[in-house]
Amino acid sequence: MRTLGKVALGLVVIALCASATAQRKPNPLNDPFLDNLLGRWSVTRKIHGTTLSNTLDVDWVLQHKFLQLHMKDVANPPQYEALVLIGYDGLAERYILYWMDDFGGAYSMVGRGKREGNTIEFQFDNADGPFFNTLKWQPQERGWKMVLESTKDGKRELFAEDTVRRP
Repeated sequence: MRTLGKVALGLVVIALCASATAQRKPNPLNDPFLDNLLGRWSVTRKIHGTTLSNTLDVDWVLQHKFLQLHMKDVANPPQYEALVLIGYDGLAERYILYWMDDFGGAYSMVGRGKREGNTIEFQFDNADGPFFNTLKWQPQERGWKMVLESTKDGKRELFAEDTVRRP
């Protein structure tokens, strides 16, 4: 009889924890602005005087809480690959971006930014100074411009510029 009571108590505790977790879980991120990024894209990246071609596949993941960007260069096998997750922190009222690529964990970054019009500027605070990734929706072209900037001596320097268009 005691075992049955312990089992019943355990089930009640599990049910209460599950209910509390479900109540705290945020709703899906419904963001028409980020929806403009959905689908398959071609990316022309200008970096350090070189022009590279990449593909970009974008979809909602993790129960529609994050937008996942999967970028690869067109080489077979790819010489560069990145996974990027964009979410929204409703408490801080800002976007959050997780950048991971095949350079590994030491080069992964977390950036935060606010949207102004058709632009979100993410700032990544690195040991050697801030790094910026600005995403700009260009509705007239139905495409995106992504400008990546490092800082040197307190001044921004262009690291790379991506032009993102439908194939």
